[in-house]
Amino acid sequence: MNQADDALVTRIRNGDADALAEFIELRRGPLLAYIHRSLGSQLSRKVEPQDVFQEVSLDCVRALPQANLGSRDPFSWLCQVAERRIIDAHRKHFGAQKRSADREVSLDAKGRDASQRGLIDLLVASMTTASQAFSRDQRHIRLQAALETLPDEQREALRLRYVVGMPTKQIAEKLGKTDGAVRVMLTRILNRLQEVLGPEAAP
Repeated sequence: MNQADDALVTRIRNGDADALAEFIELRRGPLLAYIHRSLGSQLSRKVEPQDVFQEVSLDCVRALPQANLGSRDPFSWLCQVAERRIIDAHRKHFGAQKRSADREVSLDAKGRDASQRGLIDLLVASMTTASQAFSRDQRHIRLQAALETLPDEQREALRLRYVVGMPTKQIAEKLGKTDGAVRVMLTRILNRLQEVLGPEAAP
């Protein structure tokens, strides 16, 4: 990041909406690429990445005065807002499918102990709620740190399974894996995250 970029980010952190609008335009390409990847092939047939981009831009400019970005990278904030928009779009367009997927998630969870159910609840909250809401939650901080160590594919699998509520068979198709391989991968990731959090994963 050069000096001009540093100055722009500083203005954004100070609540300058014009600076944020300029930043969004400068990051248009990477943000659109992120939105396109996150939409996936199924939702892309119903939602245009450009439309999500415009909605995210407006949302962030409006929310900037209350955003309290602190030392956060503005681009990561834009991606988080985009993620919430995409989740909303998925629920809007695939409501019936989502309810079916929720039942699958519920069935999956019945066999888990309380601490792993607590981990899943925390994982969903972490991926769908503004991080400042958890700023004093040590479980959230540790989980976020652990998530940062995961490969992109594993984070995407977690997002699709527990945030979007997508069945493992569809995740397998999206990631180019077998259903069994995805189930094993998710189980191993949850076990790893549970080890990182320890007893704090419990509700």
